[in-house]
Amino acid sequence: MALLAHLDRFNRRHPWSHNDHYGPWIARQVRGARQVLDVGCGTGNLVALLRRGGAAVTGLEPDPATARLAVERFAGDPGVAIVRTGFDGREPGRRWDAVTLVAVLHHLPLVPTLRELRECLVPGGRLVVVGCYRQDGAGDLFAALAAVVANPVVGLLKHPRRAVATPAHMAAPVAEPRETLGEIRAAAARELPGARIRRRLFWRYSLVYDALV
Repeated sequence: MALLAHLDRFNRRHPWSHNDHYGPWIARQVRGARQVLDVGCGTGNLVALLRRGGAAVTGLEPDPATARLAVERFAGDPGVAIVRTGFDGREPGRRWDAVTLVAVLHHLPLVPTLRELRECLVPGGRLVVVGCYRQDGAGDLFAALAAVVANPVVGLLKHPRRAVATPAHMAAPVAEPRETLGEIRAAAARELPGARIRRRLFWRYSLVYDALV
């Protein structure tokens, strides 16, 4: 326990975003998409990557303070629309070439949200999720141990100087995941046939689904 407490203190001094770590990978998965919906866009780090790829991006962010930072960040970019709302406040009936969610799905009811996400895609559109899951079983334990070891090393490389405060892009409200990876796989098999799910490092999983043409 003393070792874990020491690691926690170290990680707080050298913070880095597990979510942003997967941003470049997500951007590659949706390369070529013209219209992208980023659900729970935070301060807009993934939005910026998607814009570099040429996509017009709609970002949804329910936290007022975080949404305000994103609005200010992209105030001069006509290709970005930041809307202060959750997934349920998206434009009714609209469909996108790609939809992305990073550490957001566990805040929402799993099965109905997967169904609605599928309906947000144009034929041939792509859904990319990087999510959090509740640990359960030996596989999760081994992945967590690897993350515990790697986390401070990456933190020291990315943020070598001690932080005096939590970075703004890491300050949005968080929630503990409810579903295990097995439960997420089962729900996706029903609602998103053909979805590809992988356990990832740093307490994350990825889901990629391509809508039927």
